Amino acid sequence: MLTFSNKYSEEKMEEIEALFKYANEGILVVNEKGKIVRANPSIEKLFGYDADELLGEPVEILIPTELAAKHKKHVKGFNENPHARSMGSNMQLAARKKDGSTFPVEVSLSPYSTPKGKFIIAFIIDISIRKIAEDKAKNYSNELENQVKKRTMILEEAINELEKTKIELHNALEKERVLNEMKSRFVSMASHEFRTPLATILSSLSLVKKYGELKEDEKQATHINKIKLSINNLTDILNDVLSVSKLDEGKVSYSPEEFELEEFIKETVADLQGLTKNGQKIIYQHKGKSLVWLDKKVLRHVLFNLVSNAIKFSEENKKILVSTSLQNKNLELLVSDEGMGIPKADQEHLFERFFRGRNATNIQGTGLGLNIVGKYIELMNGTIDFKSVENKGTTFILKFKLQ
Repeated sequence: MLTFSNKYSEEKMEEIEALFKYANEGILVVNEKGKIVRANPSIEKLFGYDADELLGEPVEILIPTELAAKHKKHVKGFNENPHARSMGSNMQLAARKKDGSTFPVEVSLSPYSTPKGKFIIAFIIDISIRKIAEDKAKNYSNELENQVKKRTMILEEAINELEKTKIELHNALEKERVLNEMKSRFVSMASHEFRTPLATILSSLSLVKKYGELKEDEKQATHINKIKLSINNLTDILNDVLSVSKLDEGKVSYSPEEFELEEFIKETVADLQGLTKNGQKIIYQHKGKSLVWLDKKVLRHVLFNLVSNAIKFSEENKKILVSTSLQNKNLELLVSDEGMGIPKADQEHLFERFFRGRNATNIQGTGLGLNIVGKYIELMNGTIDFKSVENKGTTFILKFKLQ
């Protein structure tokens, strides 16, 4: 029996030795001091060493120089708590060949003990081919992801462009709709506003001729005045239309200059006095300094429009107040009347083009004047506001911050 047992043990040892010698994986045995005590031929082939060249060498000879010190600490920790484990499945491990080159590996460790001491057997596999495949797969994945991101970005840009085009198209259609509506309102306004003064001119011309033949000078003068008034109304309409056109085309330039405000307003008010109705008076008041830096031409347009409106929408024998105040480079200009006022429901639309209050339908006008004034005030970097009570009057408040 003993003989058989020894024979059996010898056969087992031969099988184990054959496995060690002919295994494709590199097998390395390290003692508790970290010295290599055995290395199979696959290890020698894997690392480029000759037979028995590794025996007695520290295992760090097979580890990249920059990782050797760290590896010693790992070995110490493993010896304090030895247990079988795999390494490299979830981390990057590298080994160093005799020529100094490195390659990726997977390592499995198994501790065992004999009467001769404690040992660690390491199974080492070169995973270079697998890493190349993994890197290719990773690069392909990254490239695919980048392509997806790029195409997603292109798609988003296309969607944004479509949305932008949609908005631009909507704005263009809205602008065209508003323009067509304005054209329609302009044609309606022009046909009405031009027809009345032209009819007055035509009939008054006939009467002027008739009264001239009859030598009735007073009646003739009355109709001549009607003709003048109608021509003035037509001129106002044309001026409003031209002003809107120039403002829309950006042809109205702002050219400020230094001038005496009080003197300028007095001259303008004197010119406007000739447009007043019977018994109407334009009163001008000024407070503070008088030297300003503004565009005289634009300011004159604004003042003419506001005061002529005050005249138009006020009854005879009513006062129109124009006042200016200049304090600390803050200019305030007020135009007040005692006229029909603006209905509460109409006030929010007051500066819209062609808008006319419901209580002003029987009074000639284009509905453009205040829209033009608003644009002129904006051009001068000022603000315009108003207070109005129906049947009591309106006050327009203009403010400018001077240089």
